[in-house]
Amino acid sequence: MTVDPHPVLRLGHSPDPDDAFMWWPLLAREEGPSAVDTGRFRFEIVAEDIETLNLRSDAADLEITAMSCAQYPRVQDRYAITACGASMGDGYGPKLVAPEAVTVEDLRSGTVVLAVPGERTSAFGCVSLLLGPGSFDYRVVPFEQIIPRVAAGEFGAGLVIHEGQLTFAESGLRLLEDLGAWWSRREDLPLPLGVNAIRRDLATVYGQGALGEITAILRRSVEHALANRDESIRYALEFARGMDRDLADRFVSMYVNRWTLDFGDTGRRAVHRFLSALSEAGLAPPSAEVDFVAAAR
Repeated sequence: MTVDPHPVLRLGHSPDPDDAFMWWPLLAREEGPSAVDTGRFRFEIVAEDIETLNLRSDAADLEITAMSCAQYPRVQDRYAITACGASMGDGYGPKLVAPEAVTVEDLRSGTVVLAVPGERTSAFGCVSLLLGPGSFDYRVVPFEQIIPRVAAGEFGAGLVIHEGQLTFAESGLRLLEDLGAWWSRREDLPLPLGVNAIRRDLATVYGQGALGEITAILRRSVEHALANRDESIRYALEFARGMDRDLADRFVSMYVNRWTLDFGDTGRRAVHRFLSALSEAGLAPPSAEVDFVAAAR
């Protein structure tokens, strides 16, 4: 049997500018090879909504995938977290928004329905910690529909992620709580929202050290994207859903930063604390010692 000399690694990411910004350097282009050396591998991008990727990770069919940090304990036996590629809210994060008359206490009382982007998202886990697990009424709604449907009066409040964190006021909604800011006040740590995970069995398929080897390629992609910001933003705009360049650049700056290159000690502590809080509240399974795969040198 002929072995592909450049086996394909499928990388799942959400269809928003920050993920597109990070990973475009991995892709082969019409005018030539990928912008970074991908070694013995080729990469294919699978762009899907983050809750879809969360659910898809249960089957572990993607070699590398973005997932909500809150999802990781459910799949920790199949995936490890790469040290690069995370989305961390450093004093900011998903927004709890509503029309003028609604309050946080209305949500806690269950008198209004909250639109959320998925039960396995970190945003849902965090808002559950804020309001109290099981204390509020909610419906799962595709993330891009939350703002217009709340503005239209279909739901009393919304939990917004992605670019909605910057655009909700344009639809006449006001901020009830910034979950990243709330978490920072509570824990004095950044809020781990999205992580990048790699399937553990690649070490068996491609040999010892393969996880670190692949993680090093991923880090090179993020480094190249940051070093070539104009080109990266131009590509990211294809996923910007109506954002102009300045707004897309602002959004990317929020979630592609020093935490994205490597969690560092503080980022690792933030992941452990967030997963512990979710487990203690009954919102996620207990997490074993979290494995962070460092980039091979």
